[in-house]
Amino acid sequence: MAHQSRLRNIAIIAHVDHGKTTLCDVLLKQSGTFRENQLVEERVMDSNDLERERGITILAKCTSVLWGDIRVNIVDTPGHQDFGGEVERILSMVDGVVLLVDAAEGPLPQTKFVLGKALKLGLRPIVLINKVDRPDARPDEVLDEIFDLFVSLDASEEQLEFPILYASGKQGWADEELDGVRENMTPLMEKIIHHVPAPSVSSQGAFNMRATILQADNFLGRMLTGRIEQGTIKPGQSIKALSRDGVLIENFRVSKVMAFRGILREPVDEAHAGDIVTLAGMAKATVADTLCDPSITEALPAQPIDPPTIAVTMSVNDSPLAGRDGSKVQSRVIRERLEQEAEGNVAIQVSETADKDAFEVAGRGELQMAVLVETMRREGFELSISRPRVLFQEIDGQRMEPIEEVVIDLDEEYSGTVVEKMTQRKGELQEMRPSGVGKQRLTFLAPTRGLTGYFGEFLTDTRGTGLMNRLFHSYAPHKGPIPNRHNGVLVSLEQGEAMAYALAALEERGFLFINPKEAVYQGMIIGEHSRDNDLDVNPLKSKQLTNFRASGKDDSIRLTPPVKPTLEKAISYIADDELMEVTPNHIRLRKRYLDIHERKRHAKKA
Repeated sequence: MAHQSRLRNIAIIAHVDHGKTTLCDVLLKQSGTFRENQLVEERVMDSNDLERERGITILAKCTSVLWGDIRVNIVDTPGHQDFGGEVERILSMVDGVVLLVDAAEGPLPQTKFVLGKALKLGLRPIVLINKVDRPDARPDEVLDEIFDLFVSLDASEEQLEFPILYASGKQGWADEELDGVRENMTPLMEKIIHHVPAPSVSSQGAFNMRATILQADNFLGRMLTGRIEQGTIKPGQSIKALSRDGVLIENFRVSKVMAFRGILREPVDEAHAGDIVTLAGMAKATVADTLCDPSITEALPAQPIDPPTIAVTMSVNDSPLAGRDGSKVQSRVIRERLEQEAEGNVAIQVSETADKDAFEVAGRGELQMAVLVETMRREGFELSISRPRVLFQEIDGQRMEPIEEVVIDLDEEYSGTVVEKMTQRKGELQEMRPSGVGKQRLTFLAPTRGLTGYFGEFLTDTRGTGLMNRLFHSYAPHKGPIPNRHNGVLVSLEQGEAMAYALAALEERGFLFINPKEAVYQGMIIGEHSRDNDLDVNPLKSKQLTNFRASGKDDSIRLTPPVKPTLEKAISYIADDELMEVTPNHIRLRKRYLDIHERKRHAKKA
């Protein structure tokens, strides 16, 4: 038992952007994990570029710090709901959580989501109010809000007696008093060691562990991370994988056992019950499976993997401007890259479509798809992407569609508009309550279909102040037709360079997506029409030159700056007969059929 008593496994849970990852960095530095002169990047836990730029954690990660002779394994969880299935499984391998809340923003819907899961598992959180050095911090009110949140989530008496600490991750201190000495993170580490129990597992008995995180490595292949529930494991040991229902998936030999030491994963000769480790050597086993000794017949209980709710078709870029930007344009290379993604990402499923140049990619949400596409374009890929389709299920002969729980926080004055828009999209209002001065919280159950593409409009309706959080809720019978985008688009008739003179004339027809001198081609979408029909236009028209002197008024053409489509906006903006063309340097919208006559022919058929 001596080994387990020197172990603590904790998860840090919080809403996106409340400072989890920065906090981990500080703990790593102060525990002496880095040498004094070692070069360390900021937010070391967010390892890929996209996580750094967007400032969100996409993949759950582990790290480990030694505090005295006690090893604390820390798991950084994603707060974003597209990665929600990860959270539940991760919490099943820890014995305590640190709930991190921003001292100005207070607890937000994703805080509620992750905290609810932790309380259900019987964990006793430590509350850390972070960023108290912000000029708009209101730590006392936030503490009341946290207490109310615990009560509304049916916390037990024990869970309600949570320890409270105040901190500034940026300045590197935590303290039990708001106006304490503010030296370092020792009060937090002491609290973790005394408040969080050691793992209650047994090193006796046959090896058993539940896989919670899947990754793929170019050298080691598939790797699964989890907490050892009982027994010990060594490299070379033969074990088997069981599915959640106890069906044998495969027998394999462990090629490597790795444990977290600081931010690095280091090979170890033996790992004991209670430790969080990564195993390599399996070919098929995945998240939620049980990896165990051949003598064990029953699988450990595990959360099922959330089903994918949307799918997009990714195909080879076949526009007239294809191949100018990217180096990876063939379908073979795209297929290999998508298969590699599915290997290391539980939530993504890839299948081939009837025409071999296109692939169906199913996942959990628009953010997840946008992250995958953005990663691929940075690697030099060129792709054509269809509008996301919602995946239906047949249950007892009835067509069922995914329903999401949507929690919206907004200023009272905008709630009427939002309720109206959500109702048009078949959302049902479940709850409406005040959430602070002049603010309201609305809870809806709405079909995923209706939410696709709504976020941009929602931000416009709430003047950029609204917060929307979505969570997969259940499957329900099909809710009937939902109106799509109201406006048509402006489609180019010609190929060449757009002229300022022509664009100035088109401005009164709607707003534009392109600048003068930009390359356009026939069938490319160059703007949004002010009416509900598509309009074919010529953006190449230049001014007729005559030998009459013009009065000076038309010498300088002034154009309104174009609205450049971003990846997420474009994915949800396009209609069913349109595609998004993505290259390393450009995002263009286009019609599926570029030729105007072909478009009309297909429209008639439809």
